[in-house]
Amino acid sequence: MAGAAGGRPSVWGIYSSMEYGPAPEGAGPAQAWLETHGRSFGHFVDGKWLKPEGRETASDTNPATGELLATTLQGEPEDVEAAVQAATKAFEAWSRLPCHARARHLHNMARTIQKHQRLLALMESLDTGKPIGEARDRDLPLVVRHFYHHAGWAQLMCTEMGGWKPLGVVAAVVTWNSPLLPLAWKICPALAMGNTVVLLPPPRARLSALLLAELGAQAGLPPGVLNVLTGEGALAGGLAAHPGVDAVAVAGSVEVGRSLRRATAGRGPRRWLQLGGDTLAVVFDSADLDGAAVGLSDAVSCQRGPAPGAGALLLVQEAVAGALLQRLRARLGKLRVGDPLDKAMDGGALADEAQRGAIETYVEEARAEGAEIVQAWAALPAQGPFYPPTLIPGGASSSRRVRGEILGPVLVVLPFRTAKEAVALGNNRPSGLAASVWTENLPLAMEVAQSLQVGTVWINGQNLFDAAAGVGGTKESGNGRAGGKEGLYEYVRPSWQSRPRPGPAELDYKTFAASSGAAPPPVPGRSPELEENMPRVDRTYKLYYGGAQKRPEGMASLPVLDPAGNVRAYVADGSAKDIRNAVEAAHKAAPGWGKRAAHARAQVLYYVAENLELRREEVASRLGALTGAPPEEAQREVDLSLERLFHWAAFCDKSGGTMQETPLHGTTMQLRQPLGVVGVACPDERPLLSFLSLLAPAVARGNAVVMVPSPRYPLPALDLCQIFDTSDVPGGVVNIVTGNRDHLSRTLAQHQDVQAMWYFGSPQGSQFVEWASAGNLKRTWVSHGAPRRWEDPAQGAGEEFLYQATQCKNVWIPMGEIFAN
Repeated sequence: MAGAAGGRPSVWGIYSSMEYGPAPEGAGPAQAWLETHGRSFGHFVDGKWLKPEGRETASDTNPATGELLATTLQGEPEDVEAAVQAATKAFEAWSRLPCHARARHLHNMARTIQKHQRLLALMESLDTGKPIGEARDRDLPLVVRHFYHHAGWAQLMCTEMGGWKPLGVVAAVVTWNSPLLPLAWKICPALAMGNTVVLLPPPRARLSALLLAELGAQAGLPPGVLNVLTGEGALAGGLAAHPGVDAVAVAGSVEVGRSLRRATAGRGPRRWLQLGGDTLAVVFDSADLDGAAVGLSDAVSCQRGPAPGAGALLLVQEAVAGALLQRLRARLGKLRVGDPLDKAMDGGALADEAQRGAIETYVEEARAEGAEIVQAWAALPAQGPFYPPTLIPGGASSSRRVRGEILGPVLVVLPFRTAKEAVALGNNRPSGLAASVWTENLPLAMEVAQSLQVGTVWINGQNLFDAAAGVGGTKESGNGRAGGKEGLYEYVRPSWQSRPRPGPAELDYKTFAASSGAAPPPVPGRSPELEENMPRVDRTYKLYYGGAQKRPEGMASLPVLDPAGNVRAYVADGSAKDIRNAVEAAHKAAPGWGKRAAHARAQVLYYVAENLELRREEVASRLGALTGAPPEEAQREVDLSLERLFHWAAFCDKSGGTMQETPLHGTTMQLRQPLGVVGVACPDERPLLSFLSLLAPAVARGNAVVMVPSPRYPLPALDLCQIFDTSDVPGGVVNIVTGNRDHLSRTLAQHQDVQAMWYFGSPQGSQFVEWASAGNLKRTWVSHGAPRRWEDPAQGAGEEFLYQATQCKNVWIPMGEIFAN
């Protein structure tokens, strides 16, 4: 700092240099809390501290200084068992509490956190290296907001979530090195909906989670409702796979999410994943470049690992690329990185030296490829795992630094020419968590926001969060949302449904359903039916994709038998190549169908119903002859199918989204968007009704589908092909491949360009679909072999179908041209 005579700064010297002075936050309250526990912590289970004998311990250190904060336990399977048992016992009473009673508990929790907000902020900063200003001014207010908001949902569950019930025990696994806010994202909706929680915080940042659990007990949460275990990564797999766990909620890396998806395959728990934390930024030539530079540099400074809002890839229009880079260089050069407890710091410490080394590897790789590296080393402390805010202009769109996730304060910059190119570059990435769009052209901003494959879009802003608007991703960034009403569905199941407990089978995933099965025994062809001594023309059932009937690539057929064992027909024996052809056709059709007006999609479904009505008697007769159903029962199934088509046609233009009531001075819109291409494997029961009950909601909400009809009764689905052709269904929107259900589902589940897989078949097939879908982390909806009463509207056309057919995107649009707030 500029000085004067005697070493003390003069007023003139301070104003001349405008240097920052130190503004340290005292760590006394956090240190005192650690001392009250002897700087040694166990698990927090059943409302009290649990310290089993013989457990190894881990040192929790301040990443900025290396100072030992405390020791915590390394959990063992016995600890998992104790925590799950405590949560299971508590669930019986907690789930039966009146909604108002649960609301009071969450309200009291919010009040208690507010009373100790400074202590929690200090603990989060010491434990993670996060700047105290960020923890105090952003994270803790959001944590409090989530508890208040979900106290409201607890109060309203009985009226606003009718037809749904809690899941049971939720395992919340957080590996992000900034745990407090992600913990609130998991805990609040789970408790509000009547579940109990077993929480596993990140291995390097456990203390703020333990403090939160202790505050919960102080606020009066019943024992066992909120439990915290500590341990390394292996404990996460054991917790997620525990048979007493009914749901698994994960915030962490893609690798962690993929591993836990596979570990829980076939076990029956609900899973929602919040993975990958890089954010895309798109800056157009119509943007306020100064505002964009401020927002982007702030995002870079707070990037210390995966978390929503952390900047990673910047796409900037060529005309303003130079001007924006100049502003970013100047801005990044003035950011201060150092002691996290200094309130004047923009950036804090990384998790450890290993993370620093990983970032350095990315940067040096870019340097070796000839990229220009812009860094501000002068502002960096000499000791500790700190890394300077870094700018890397240029690079190929296929390079690792563009497609990968750099878990640190690094911003990679790519130029683009047109808006269409920017959208293509932004979507050509495996992750899709959040994006910011910078332009003063609102129609352009909204079109880009709708086109980007991400879960959250900020227009002319960055890092805007609130409990009323869900945050979550698409593709490898996971599924599900945290916040808003959309986030509640991750923690409930339909009231009619029991928790499936199939128990994982010993499957050889390499060979399961790798072929369509043994060749069927030779079956003599039917003698042609004679009519006035003339044989009827044989009908050939083919595959249906791209709007046309196709012969199977394998040139093989399968017999379809009636209940008496007579051959009714032969259908195509579809193969993996046929599935790939159908997916390709679906991908060509999906963008246009998804953008078609909702009313136009409804008219197509009504038209399908009209044409099915014209063939009502014929379809019912053929259905009865195939399944052996009495004529009146077959007629009823056709009538229910018509009703189901009308139901989802009506929903086409009535569930596109809503306005979210956030504190933003502006508008926050929730959009319900299609998933893309959905693979659907249908059950044998009610072959026509179940087929249309699964097809209609997916198509109504703008998806293209690849349908695998009932392998036992595929003819009703194939009879619909002529109806689709005459009902203005665009080619490729509906594709039908017949054959062995598990064999065809195998290819759909493994396909990298299928966005969701619905499987209604055997427990073994359900397990394989869940395991194989972890490849690209596609959404899955499986039956685990449990039957449904498809004629029951609650089971065959409930709100669950709408949830499975859509994904929510929140778009934040600030205002302020007339009034500042």
